[in-house]
Amino acid sequence: MTSTSNPLSSNSTILVTGADGFIGSHLTEELVRQGYKVRAFVLYNSFNSWGWLDHCDPSVRGNFEVFAGDIRDPHGVKEAMRGCDAVLHLAALIAIPYSYHSPDTYVDTNIKGTLNVLQAAKELGVKRVIHTSTSEVYGTARFVPITEEHPLQGQSPYSATKIGADQLANSFFTSFELPVVIARPFNTYGPRQSARAVIPTIITQIANGKREIKLGAISPTRDFNFVMDTVSAFISVLNSDQGLGEVVNFGSNFEISIGDTVKLIAEAMNVNVEIITDEVRLRPEKSEVERLWADNSKVKKLFNWQPAYGGRDGFKRGLQETANWFTKSENLKLYKADIYNL
Repeated sequence: MTSTSNPLSSNSTILVTGADGFIGSHLTEELVRQGYKVRAFVLYNSFNSWGWLDHCDPSVRGNFEVFAGDIRDPHGVKEAMRGCDAVLHLAALIAIPYSYHSPDTYVDTNIKGTLNVLQAAKELGVKRVIHTSTSEVYGTARFVPITEEHPLQGQSPYSATKIGADQLANSFFTSFELPVVIARPFNTYGPRQSARAVIPTIITQIANGKREIKLGAISPTRDFNFVMDTVSAFISVLNSDQGLGEVVNFGSNFEISIGDTVKLIAEAMNVNVEIITDEVRLRPEKSEVERLWADNSKVKKLFNWQPAYGGRDGFKRGLQETANWFTKSENLKLYKADIYNL
C-alpha cells in the first residue's frame, strides 16, 4: 500500500546507492518492475562484480543502468546523480563487529559518503532524497515500542557513524531545505542477506548439516522485517510528497528474542538444534543492544504502509521463504558457513 500523491513523474530516474547489497538489490529489482528508470550505484572493483545484482531476477536483468564508483568519492557520486530525480541512499558499512577494529572506514563511508550524497543532491536540485538510517541508532530500548522520538545512543562505532549521517541529513533539510526523508529500518532479513547477520548465520549452519549452532547472545530481542516489506516501505516513501525532514521507522511492531528465532527457524527447516555460545561472537557487554521493538504508527499514518509479513505468523512465512532460498545449492555455495563472518 502506498500514498497517492507523488512528486515524481512516471518516467523518473532513481539513483540507488548500495544497489549491489542485500536490500539495495531487492529495491532495484522492484523499482524496475514498477516502471522506474533505475541507475544502480555499485562499489567499483577490479572483478567487475555488481554484487547481488549479478544474481538478479532474469525479468529485470538488463533493464537498469549500472554506475560503478565509490560513495567516498564526491566527484563520482555527483556524476552518478546527474540527471536523476530522486536518490535512495543505502550505501553503507553495516557490520557491527567489523566496526570495532576498523572504525575509520565507517566514518569515511557512512558519514563522508552521506555528505557526498547530500551535497550532490543539493547542487543538482534532486526532488527527493531518502537517507537510510538503522534501528541501531536507538541503542538498547529505554521504552517500547520505540518511537522516532527515542534518544539516540551510539553503542558501537557503526551506530555512532549512522547517528552522524542522520544528523547531517537532517541538517541539509533545515539549512538548505533539501527534500530529505530519513528512513530507519529495523532488522531486515531475507534472501541474499550477509551471513554476518543472525538469521542467515543460523540457516546456513543448519543447511550445511550442523545441529549445534554457534551464536553469540541469544537473549536480545529484535523487530525483524522481511526484505520485501522494507522494500515496499522505501517505495511508499518515494511515491509520496509527505514526510520531508522527518524520521520514519520501518518496523513490524513485533518483538522476538534471538533464542526464540532459532526455534522458529529450526521448525521451518524441520530439524532439532542445540545452541552453543561462541565467545568470539559476543559483543562487548555495554555495546550489545539488548532490546529493539519498533513503533510503526508514523509510517502507517504518513505513507499508508504496513508490513505484509507482520506478527508471528508473518515472521514464520518470511523465515520459510528465506530458508527455502538459502537451502538451494546454487545459493548456499555462495556462503562460507564454516567460518565466523565479521
